[in-house]
Amino acid sequence: MTTAHHLGLIDGLRAQDFPSERVHSGTGVSGPGYHTALLLREDVCGEGDTTDGVEQRAQCLAEHDALLVLLTLRWGKPQVVGVWSAQERMAAGEVMAEPWAEPVGGCEYLRLWRVDGRWIAMVLYLREARPGCELGIIVTVVDPP
Repeated sequence: MTTAHHLGLIDGLRAQDFPSERVHSGTGVSGPGYHTALLLREDVCGEGDTTDGVEQRAQCLAEHDALLVLLTLRWGKPQVVGVWSAQERMAAGEVMAEPWAEPVGGCEYLRLWRVDGRWIAMVLYLREARPGCELGIIVTVVDPP
């Protein structure tokens, strides 16, 4: 997918009503109060030999940076929110409200915008075990942890 496709997907998620129960789509999961989408998947960012994985990770990071620039132009500078305290609370047994459990468990920080009464979060999942990464988006009315 191109950056233009990513922007179209984000705009589509922002325009959609939230379902009354959790459902899977081709790009992610939606539920009461949220939509999620994985823009770049691990099977795209990290398969193959080490050299290919490093190149694919660099491409994933470049896509993240390009999307960040465009979203910042649209909505202003995002809040950058570290999730370490939420990770500590999860480790102590706290249950995070959907859609926040997965990003809190798998990334270091979120980039957040508040637009038209909804949170838009861009999530970059970097895997240390291999050079791949994943880029996700969340559109929600559920406040971040």
